[in-house]
Amino acid sequence: MPHKKEAWKDEMYGDEVREKIEEFAEKGWDAIPEEERDEWFSRFKFWGVFHHRGGQESYFMMRLTNCGGVLEPGQLKAIGEVARDYAKGPVENPEFGNGWIDFTTRQSIQLHWLKLEDIPEIWEKLEAVGVSSRSAGGDTMRNISGCPVAGKAEEYVESRELLDEIQAEIRGDDDLANMPRKFNISVTGCRQGCAQDSINDIGLEPAHKFIDGEEVRGFNVRVGGGLGGREPREARPLDLFVTRDQAKETVRAFVELYHEEGNRENRSKNRARFFVDEWGTDAIREELGERLDFELERAGTDFRREYTYNAGKPTEQGAHDHVGVYDQTDGKNYVGLSVPVGRMPAEDAIELADLASAYGSGEIRLSRRQNPLIMDVPDGRLAHLLNEDLLETYRPEPNPFEQGAMACTGTEFCSLALTETKARMARMLQWLAGEVELPDDVDRIKMHYSGCTADCGQAMTADIGLQGMRARKDGEMVEAMDVGVGGGIGEDPTFIEWVRQRVPADEVPGMIANLVEAYAALREEGQTFREWVDATGHETIVELAEPEEVEGYTDPCLADGKQSWYPFADGESPAPTDAEGQPLSADD
Repeated sequence: MPHKKEAWKDEMYGDEVREKIEEFAEKGWDAIPEEERDEWFSRFKFWGVFHHRGGQESYFMMRLTNCGGVLEPGQLKAIGEVARDYAKGPVENPEFGNGWIDFTTRQSIQLHWLKLEDIPEIWEKLEAVGVSSRSAGGDTMRNISGCPVAGKAEEYVESRELLDEIQAEIRGDDDLANMPRKFNISVTGCRQGCAQDSINDIGLEPAHKFIDGEEVRGFNVRVGGGLGGREPREARPLDLFVTRDQAKETVRAFVELYHEEGNRENRSKNRARFFVDEWGTDAIREELGERLDFELERAGTDFRREYTYNAGKPTEQGAHDHVGVYDQTDGKNYVGLSVPVGRMPAEDAIELADLASAYGSGEIRLSRRQNPLIMDVPDGRLAHLLNEDLLETYRPEPNPFEQGAMACTGTEFCSLALTETKARMARMLQWLAGEVELPDDVDRIKMHYSGCTADCGQAMTADIGLQGMRARKDGEMVEAMDVGVGGGIGEDPTFIEWVRQRVPADEVPGMIANLVEAYAALREEGQTFREWVDATGHETIVELAEPEEVEGYTDPCLADGKQSWYPFADGESPAPTDAEGQPLSADD
């Protein structure tokens, strides 16, 4: 029997949902029948509109979509202005204030604290500059990821136009909008591996092959990667090489196969990684051969040995991310800024957009590590840009803890999360930077924090991965974390191995400090954290990773345990509210 959400989608889905959102927005929160809210909130997600968690009724998040991380001139400024004017809640976040944007791990942006009544006006302002939220959530093909500097930096296979074609012709195909579950596509044309094909439902990686005596450039195809539910999978090779001209139709063929044959009954086992488990790569390859109008070639030689993006290799072998100053192929530069945990106040986002216009082309690009890149900066303007005050806050050369940090949304807004993430991680980063010394050649320790096992923060791929849990401490239920080490994407993708379970959140900074200080003292010269973990052995790592409370660190919401309507607020929730933000009466 199909899952109940399939029945909801059968009744209404896709573009027609927008009319209902606009209708509800005009009438107000109370217009959504209470007994139908789960259905409507599920449908809203197609348009990137997500209801916040319990206690925050009438507040929504909006997820935007921009293929491959590209924000054209004017787009970030419009997003920042929307955040300034509409994305403000009833209380301030202790680390970030009120009114900000979140950069995501799929190269896009989220806005929080939005009122339902404001959604149509927000769409109008964003769509006026070409920014959309369509197909940004729900059972859809999500934001397509790629090298954020595709078309601007060295690529073995050109991918920028290919990304746009997949966006327009496959992701934009209404007949494929209703997938069994969310579906992730990535295309990497460079040799760094920065689209992370290993953790996507289908990923194209650059490769070459001799065909009829000539070297041909193209892509190898991998399918069925993903991280969530403590059941991660590395995307598996289909032993299939396709040319640039064959790539789009190959992606379409696998999308259509999953669309037609994917499990629509058991939502806990119907992501594409489980589909690949069930079918097997041989059967999938054979089926694609039936659907495609060209003869399939066996896989070519890939460049995975050269992957450096989150690959745990020494920096001199290549860039781990896009933070810093880099050359473009046209003689200009791009400047990648470090935004700790991906959150930026609205006024800073507006200023960043202005700087991008003043010193570059105005184009901003976003990486998979929650960081923005200022594009097209001429040599003659570079020094002036680097001297701007904003770049003191979001530095191209941050400390090693900031540069490696990522965090998901957490209990601040997410109904699935078990712990708060962003403010806690920001506070941990500040403490670690001030208390822990690292060797000069260690320029980043990758710490990824997910509020639950869905792993939106990609903890499974980190040097140090944190996942939210609960634990008892001194007889009280507290927020806690499972902590693992040794993850990374690259030639040999590995997922973290768990070191400690249910560590109270206020003991995690001390645990990380003990572990990192041991690394600094015991490593061989030039050894990266991931290499040291592999060489040291699990039992020794467990002994070194001793949790402890530390001076100077105060946890922002240790005992909340998702019991309050907002982790940083006391008292009763003001929600639901009317269009002016006033609490609605509970009386009939």
